[in-house]
Amino acid sequence: MSTPTLTAPAPKAVGDALTSVDDKLAIGPIRLDVPVVLAPMAGITNTAFRRLCREFGAGLYVSEMITSRALVERTPETMRLITHHPSETPRSIQLYGVDPATMAEAARILVDEDRTDHIDMNFGCPVPKVTRKGGGAALPWKLDLFREIVESVVDAAGDIPVTVKMRKGIDTDHLTYLEAARAAEGAGVKAIALHARTAADFYSGQADWSAIARLKETITSIPVLGNGDIWSGEDALRMVDETGCDGVVVGRGCLGRPWLFGDLAAAFRVRAGELTADEAAALRAAPSLGDVARTLRRHTELLVEFFGDENRACRDIRKHVAWYLKGYPAGHEVRAALSTVTSLAQMDEILATLDWSEPYPGADAEGPRGRAGSPKNPALPDGWLKSRSLESAGRVDLAEAELSHSGG
Repeated sequence: MSTPTLTAPAPKAVGDALTSVDDKLAIGPIRLDVPVVLAPMAGITNTAFRRLCREFGAGLYVSEMITSRALVERTPETMRLITHHPSETPRSIQLYGVDPATMAEAARILVDEDRTDHIDMNFGCPVPKVTRKGGGAALPWKLDLFREIVESVVDAAGDIPVTVKMRKGIDTDHLTYLEAARAAEGAGVKAIALHARTAADFYSGQADWSAIARLKETITSIPVLGNGDIWSGEDALRMVDETGCDGVVVGRGCLGRPWLFGDLAAAFRVRAGELTADEAAALRAAPSLGDVARTLRRHTELLVEFFGDENRACRDIRKHVAWYLKGYPAGHEVRAALSTVTSLAQMDEILATLDWSEPYPGADAEGPRGRAGSPKNPALPDGWLKSRSLESAGRVDLAEAELSHSGG
């Protein structure tokens, strides 16, 4: 076969063929064409990946998690991470922190320096290094501290809308989401997103969508967004229909599949009555191996622009290779070569060995991706569960939980 032209444009974005839905999700002054939010994922949702996803669909694309202390200290890497490309609008940044004063100062920096249009707060991280110090998904158990953090950020943000993302709780015996959501609603947040798993669940098993329904019944003045096990447009519609939630948050489902956002847009046009199910199915992305190769190349180009370093960009894209090629007949040698790629030129040579005419493999390329892990006993500070107040946990100890980890 002839050598493909690797500089060809990325496959046509499904979202380009779509018009806006009338029933828009409103997060404060922000109105979204489709009620879809990209979940923050550390090391994944940098500006390169966000830009790529925008080329395929619509929604709100949130930055990878930003640690408030690092932002207040203006570490060079953090200042780079909060810089959006001019094409990104609305701009959205997720903040993580454990101290109300530091979180408020971080929010003021973002607002005063006009660096964001939306602030999300992370209270869903299940990583043991974080929960062991009382941060992430463990923090809402201390309801007074949770409320103080949320109130301080909402006050500091002023007219910029603030939202909260959380989990159900620490484990099935220590659920926090309903009380925390009521506190957040009272503090003035503009939306609440629930990953329908506990910290103990990590990413294992099936998300408990019934918890999203209970949250929607409890919180009535602001939008409720559901997160967990959205692998397709059909999954998104089913979550909305089963839970009544106002929109969906998509994380692992888009790994290696940025075109999922086009599928989601088409699905929500069905719900809005703009498309029939058959019409939406016809719009569903079915990328050939050549389409995947072009998208992988495009992703790498955007990473080069983001990092300003081709070698670093190639090192970063390596973790995406298995996700992009899931279900495709790429072969072990190609996968292994791409997992050690060091330059765009080398990538071009590797991708040129593929049969770009290979069609979309269907179900083999869909479904769960990323590591689910297994249920585990959450790591918590000594005595953490004895009281819902902060009386036995000092702020100095909590500060150790302020680490840059993904999760939600």
